[in-house]
Amino acid sequence: MSYPARYAILAVALLLACGLQIHNATSFLSFSAWPAWPFDPGAMNTDQVILAYAVLPRAVVAILAGAALGLTGFLFQQVLRNPIADASTLGISAGAQLAIVVATLFMPSLIDGSREMVTLLGAAAATAIVFCLGWKRNFEPVTMIISGLLVGITAGAVSAALTLAQGEYLMSLVTWNGGALSQQDWSTAGRLAIEFALALGVSALLVRPLHLLNLGDTAASSLGVSVVSIRLAVSAIGVFVAAGVSAKLGMIGFVGLAAPHLARAVGIRHQLPALVASALAGALLLWICDGVVQFVAQTSAEQFPTGAVTALIGGPLLLWLLPKIRHAQRPASAPPYEIRRAPRKGFLLLAVLVGASIVVSLFVGRTEEIWRWLSLAEFDQLLPMRWPRLLAACAAGGLLALSGAMLQRLTSNAMASPEVLGVSGGAGIGFAAALTLAASPTQWQLLAGAGFGAAVATLLVLAYAQRRHLEPDRLLLAGVAASSLSSAILGALLAVGDQRAWQILNWLGGSAATVTASSAISLAALGVVTIAIALAFVRWLTLLPLGYTTNVALGMPQRTARIGIIACAALATGSASLLVGPLSFVGLMGPHLARQAGFVRTREHLFASFALGAMLMLLADFGSRNLAFPYELPLGLFAALVGAPYLVWQIGWRK
Repeated sequence: MSYPARYAILAVALLLACGLQIHNATSFLSFSAWPAWPFDPGAMNTDQVILAYAVLPRAVVAILAGAALGLTGFLFQQVLRNPIADASTLGISAGAQLAIVVATLFMPSLIDGSREMVTLLGAAAATAIVFCLGWKRNFEPVTMIISGLLVGITAGAVSAALTLAQGEYLMSLVTWNGGALSQQDWSTAGRLAIEFALALGVSALLVRPLHLLNLGDTAASSLGVSVVSIRLAVSAIGVFVAAGVSAKLGMIGFVGLAAPHLARAVGIRHQLPALVASALAGALLLWICDGVVQFVAQTSAEQFPTGAVTALIGGPLLLWLLPKIRHAQRPASAPPYEIRRAPRKGFLLLAVLVGASIVVSLFVGRTEEIWRWLSLAEFDQLLPMRWPRLLAACAAGGLLALSGAMLQRLTSNAMASPEVLGVSGGAGIGFAAALTLAASPTQWQLLAGAGFGAAVATLLVLAYAQRRHLEPDRLLLAGVAASSLSSAILGALLAVGDQRAWQILNWLGGSAATVTASSAISLAALGVVTIAIALAFVRWLTLLPLGYTTNVALGMPQRTARIGIIACAALATGSASLLVGPLSFVGLMGPHLARQAGFVRTREHLFASFALGAMLMLLADFGSRNLAFPYELPLGLFAALVGAPYLVWQIGWRK
């Protein structure tokens, strides 16, 4: 791109940002009434004070925070040689968020004077986990990003569970997590300016070794670069800056991912100019996004946190960048589907485990002091309240695991599941659409919306992967990108704060507390119907892992098979997600455990996956009811606390 074109693009972006800022400020207070610099609060009226100490500092904070995030994105992408690395995709911001939530709920005194230190510790812990996983695979890009996103999902699930368990903190933490840029004075801008200046100066000194790292670790070492030391130093700078932004503003997602690519898009390639240009691009991007947020708020009276808006760029940007990642071995290869019969003892043991789980869930209870076995009188008293939620939990877990088993065979990827491939996220969008389109939606309307959204999301991800000829590991990342986009859309809706937002919030957590006998029986009946449909696809599910060429040679109708399996998986996911929300990862764990237990033939694998999924969700319901007694944790989020670490283990430690 020629220099005039670069300058033209920069000028247009700058004019857009300035135009939005001037429009928003003058809409609040005419330019002729603006106070003169230096500001004197004693000589100003109320509107002038708000302009001087809220509107203008907000613009400066947006510029500085965007520049800081753009800098961190450049550093992480360079040091890891990974075009989709930044604080959002590596789980750093989510780790900082979790630390703030924990400190707010249990150690509020730390927030007053040590907020930055709290977020730094959380961000550093998340970074250490992701880098340990990446180190085992030589920081392979797909492994790093999937590990980072799943560490972020785990941290987000813990944060949401803790927030929902402490209702008095709910709205303040939800608002902060959204990444609002509202200001009351210039103190935040001053601290951000100091931190950004320090980070920029130190980063400039590391430009040459960063450039040499692009040659590869071996070549860089031969030229005298201490690869480990440079990675640690650059990562420390990125964590320091990202944690500082999170401490002051909350979650501002994907600005650091986009900024370096915007700099490269205008033709900047050399290291030092690219570093500065990435910071400048981040500043303009966040400033424009915040200007749009304020403009929309003035015209529609809807106030969205800026962080929720920037998160919307994450999913599309990840999908656009996905083909640019260098080819590498998949993070966790799918084991072959061996043709061997599962022993009958395995089914007997499985039945015993499921039965024991049901007995424990029905007969074991807890008071504030002790765990205890219920007497027969207590059991009779509690049975009408317990059996509907237990039946519903079993059905939902079985449906998710059944969907996961079908998707793993459909994609030939042992890491596929409704949660990871974006199916659950699509169900969430469909759920929100049903809430929006229907004034008082029925359970069946919500089910139809969730099922339709799940089917559309699955079709879009698979169509994208087929068009781009993506390997199974990149298909997994495409699904995670779709999930990120769905989460961003739901987060933006959640930030509105109306009745719809509360319904979405309850759905995100997942709960069996409101299950009735009729809804539990309906879900169980739907589970029976779905597994019967899945069994009709046994031959197709057996042939699909053999590959396209073999399937065609054997005369399998590819399009019909895929559409039928996707529809069945979408129905299972949509119906289960109404109870447990979008995050449980039972859809991943059930099929994995079934296969590891020896149930590898298609029919046995489907049955065993359903049974194990039911047992896992049953145990999750038991834990959500009792571990935080007298509070009840969200069912889906509690299951995710186990499921997401399991997926990270599959990626990082499993051979």
